[in-house]
Amino acid sequence: MKHIIILGDGMADWAVDELDGKTLLQAAHTPYMDLLARMGRTGRLVTVAQGFHPGSEVANMSVLGYNLPKVYEGRGPLEAASIGVDLKPGEMAMRCNIICIEGDKIKNHSAGHITTEEADVLVKYLEEKLGDDRVKFYTGVQYRHLLVIKGGDKRIECTPPHDVPLQPFRPLMVKPMPGTENIDKPEGEATLTPSQTADLINDLIMRSQELLKDHPVNLKRMAEGKDPANSIWPWSPGYRPRMERLADKFPQVKRGAVISAVDLINGIGYYAGLRRLNVEGATGLYDTNYENKVAAALEALKTDDFVYLHVEASDEAGHEGNVALKIKTIENLDSRAVGPIYEAVKDWDEPVAIAVLPDHPTPCKLRTHTAEPVPFLMWYPGIEPDEVQTFDEVAACNGVYGLMKEDEFINEFMRE
Repeated sequence: MKHIIILGDGMADWAVDELDGKTLLQAAHTPYMDLLARMGRTGRLVTVAQGFHPGSEVANMSVLGYNLPKVYEGRGPLEAASIGVDLKPGEMAMRCNIICIEGDKIKNHSAGHITTEEADVLVKYLEEKLGDDRVKFYTGVQYRHLLVIKGGDKRIECTPPHDVPLQPFRPLMVKPMPGTENIDKPEGEATLTPSQTADLINDLIMRSQELLKDHPVNLKRMAEGKDPANSIWPWSPGYRPRMERLADKFPQVKRGAVISAVDLINGIGYYAGLRRLNVEGATGLYDTNYENKVAAALEALKTDDFVYLHVEASDEAGHEGNVALKIKTIENLDSRAVGPIYEAVKDWDEPVAIAVLPDHPTPCKLRTHTAEPVPFLMWYPGIEPDEVQTFDEVAACNGVYGLMKEDEFINEFMRE
């Protein structure tokens, strides 16, 4: 049996008053997800291990069954793997957003959804002006980029910028972790202390603001009524992780693929031993090319044993607090991804197991991630259905799988 996971990033949500107390999944028209829930089995999954921030990297690694306390090294190393940066011993990688600062506040975490082409010009400019033997900048996708610090100490506190829209940025700058403020000797392969690492990063943030405020790219964006990309915001530091390949845990996965517009998901796929499939028109937003992603997934299923199809759109809509847009992204996932994939594979000679789930909630009311369990469904030809009739946060509470955690979901999904 082949396996595909269709993951709608941030798709889960809270009950909304304007939707008569329904969640967005309950309010959205999702005939295919409801059909698979009705024909298959459902449950809920804890995707944020205790003590971890509810980030997409944490949640997606949990979906794949990784033991976070053993393998987690932050987003930075995952972004590095995705864009082909091979971290060396002693190198600390960080996700480096390009953000929009307005006055003294973080206006948004994405610089108004800057394009990769514009951001590439800015990142190369920052590398030219701020890069040296210790500090390196690398271009990623859209607002998501990479900062590598040789000898950096990851024992620092960083705030994800999507968690703090419209808040003053200065109190949120990097700090050494509590208890490490007065350490005067680096640990392991670091050559900087936590305090020195924090000071270096904060200096880079402030210098980037001076460099970027009058850059031609930003002058043009402002003239067009767009938000300027006028600051970097590094966060989620770590070193090269030691992750088991999926094939080592599940011998039936001789070949697998990951499809995503998000670097950190592709980085997880890299360390999991999955090949990355680049899809034309995949944006990470609500205008992503669902049809090309589905075509790539179906083509991969012809030769591969496992496909991880990740769609970011609902998460971005949640961060914007846009209920109508998020409902649209959920309905798009249903009609333009889940439906076409089910219709294509339901009669294949070799059966295909389908799982659908979010990685975490991104409630529109809160505009950031939360750690509540998420609903999931599993379907494959011949599965004995449970009593659940729809796919949503409430119905899944009655699913036969109950509340799963750690690697229980992936073990059950790969059991057939």
